[in-house]
Amino acid sequence: MLTTLSINNYRSILQLTMPLGSLNVITGPNGSGKSNLYRALRLLAETAQGGVVNSLAGEGGLGSTFWAGPEKITRRMRTGEIPVQGGPRRDAVRLRLGFSSEDFGYAISLGLPKPSPSAFALDPEIKRECIWAGPFYRPAGLLVDRDGPMVRVRDGRSWNVAAQNLSLFTSMFDQLADPGAAPEVFRVRETIRNWRFYDHFRTDRDAPARKPQLGTRTPVLHHDGRDLAAAVQTIREIGDSEALDEAISDAFPGARLDVRLHEDGRFSLMFYQEGLLRPLTGAELSDGTLRYILWVAALLTPRPPSLMVLNEPETSLHPDLLPALARLILRASEHSQVWVVSHASRLVAALNEHPECNAVQLEKPLGQTEIIGQGILDTPAWHWADK
Repeated sequence: MLTTLSINNYRSILQLTMPLGSLNVITGPNGSGKSNLYRALRLLAETAQGGVVNSLAGEGGLGSTFWAGPEKITRRMRTGEIPVQGGPRRDAVRLRLGFSSEDFGYAISLGLPKPSPSAFALDPEIKRECIWAGPFYRPAGLLVDRDGPMVRVRDGRSWNVAAQNLSLFTSMFDQLADPGAAPEVFRVRETIRNWRFYDHFRTDRDAPARKPQLGTRTPVLHHDGRDLAAAVQTIREIGDSEALDEAISDAFPGARLDVRLHEDGRFSLMFYQEGLLRPLTGAELSDGTLRYILWVAALLTPRPPSLMVLNEPETSLHPDLLPALARLILRASEHSQVWVVSHASRLVAALNEHPECNAVQLEKPLGQTEIIGQGILDTPAWHWADK
């Protein structure tokens, strides 16, 4: 389980280090930085998928993702004694992302390349990557150290050079694939690849989840829900079928969900509702009903991930469905670490009642995303290797 997430110099986040629990609920008013926090975690996950540079390009490039305020917001700026203003920079401009568990941690630092005539002169470069033992970085706990193109791996009290000419635009996770030579790299990469994100289920008229789809065993629902019927049938056969029935009945008393198997190998949903003489197909379901079923399939996965991140799961759901969704999320948190970004007060209140809930409320004074009420003693220990 992750215990700490730290972000430096990303959009509205100048520096934020937050503790994590088994169930984390992120709230705050519009514009407080909830989406930036979610996107930073998503960007961190892209390091193990080979897409961190492309993801930054999709956000407008590294220059547009940097914190746009001063390098430091002083006490006098906060009290209004002086206006918010910049000054000479002391540190190199870097976007830094990192996480840690009780056993190990990882951090990456990205910056702009040196000026060159290349057509890709604006592509970000990976300046530093580190893996360490323990809950926060310290030189004595460093296990793997990537500085520019060179990677060193600790071997007892000495270091072995694992690579000397790594490409600066791809993570060491993409270029050090030998678990024998760099087992820590392999372990952290597979940990990150196991994370699962759900932030956009299609429920429009042409959504694939509404239509019959070719069915194969699907223990993990696709992030857009295209294989919903196959995922439901997989839960029926190798997952918790009883929990599936309970989740549907909890939200729609007297209802039942089945899967129709077509002769050509396609699967489709059959939703039986009390008082109706025939089942409703996926094409006939309301947006809210279909979205709730998608959450059922995602949260009751027979292959729980180490981390599951849900971005605004209340979208399109009637408020009366939120308590049932909260119970589903709490069940999922028994098997996975769960992160929920939401501004639905009813859902947040239901989740906050759980004793293991880590409630994080954001605000944005002077344009900077901060955690309300977080003092020095509440902030986990954290150090950047390149700062």
